[in-house]
Amino acid sequence: MAPFGFFNKKENKETLDKGLEKSKENFFNKLGKAVVGKSKVDDEVLDELEEVLITSDVGVNTTIKIIERIEERVARDKYLGVEELDKILREEIAGLLQENNTEDLQDFTLPSDKAPYVLLVVGVNGVGKTTTIGKLAHQFKKRDKKVVLGAADTFRAAAVDQLKLWGERVDVPVISHGMNTDPASVAYDAVKTAVDTKADLVIIDTAGRLHTKVNLMNELSKIKRVIQKFIPVAPHEVLLVLDGSTGQNAVIQAREFTKATDVSALAITKLDGTAKGGVVVGISDEFKIPVKYIGVGEKMDDLQVFNKTEFVDSFFKRI
Repeated sequence: MAPFGFFNKKENKETLDKGLEKSKENFFNKLGKAVVGKSKVDDEVLDELEEVLITSDVGVNTTIKIIERIEERVARDKYLGVEELDKILREEIAGLLQENNTEDLQDFTLPSDKAPYVLLVVGVNGVGKTTTIGKLAHQFKKRDKKVVLGAADTFRAAAVDQLKLWGERVDVPVISHGMNTDPASVAYDAVKTAVDTKADLVIIDTAGRLHTKVNLMNELSKIKRVIQKFIPVAPHEVLLVLDGSTGQNAVIQAREFTKATDVSALAITKLDGTAKGGVVVGISDEFKIPVKYIGVGEKMDDLQVFNKTEFVDSFFKRI
């Protein structure tokens, strides 16, 4: 078992390194231009660094925090060479992520005392929500967990059909009433099936729209009420899926969804196709909600649990 775990972890690390290539290349190209001809970290370098971080989608508020921390170190140490900037940035960004007060997951795990574990998935259309659900189902099934999916995004035929396809692909049951049916009714039947069949996990897909927060809150509140007839403390988790390639738009979506419902975890997708990987740092810092999963490729195994230390190590590994 140990050798398999070792190689699996090594393969995941390589996938993460490859998935962050565009973000790293973009960041270090900008950073190199910011410090060219400079020997020490001064006000001019810090101004340039601020622009590098903001244009790498770290976000204004998080960037200001990072710059202030580096300014404190410059004042304390008096002289810091630009060759030390990578190390300083790594340490400050790692420290910022650690302050989220969330433990890193080591694998796709479920609490042993909560079965079936009810996971409600939210997010706008096009962020990779249904694909993330399918990949989660695959990952947990690989670990011998019994999974049930609920197709409660009933406002788009494509969403229902896509989830059914994922169910066939991963070989897990999908509870569906088709398009234009009551989402809460689908959620009810999905949780009932999970309870009756002694499933470990039920994942419920919800409508991918945010036209008004009131409608979203009403719909999610109704879903929660019906599933609580079976499990009073459900849902155990509300997972918001965000598209990392949209940069600051993902931050805006996170802001709106966290106002509308009790988001308890985040999944950030499509990091492999973008130079905007810095958004992970900004979102984690701003919302203090754990980033639980990241998508770094198209394959089923390219959805990974988010490990802060490994992410920072990979991001600052020169290409």
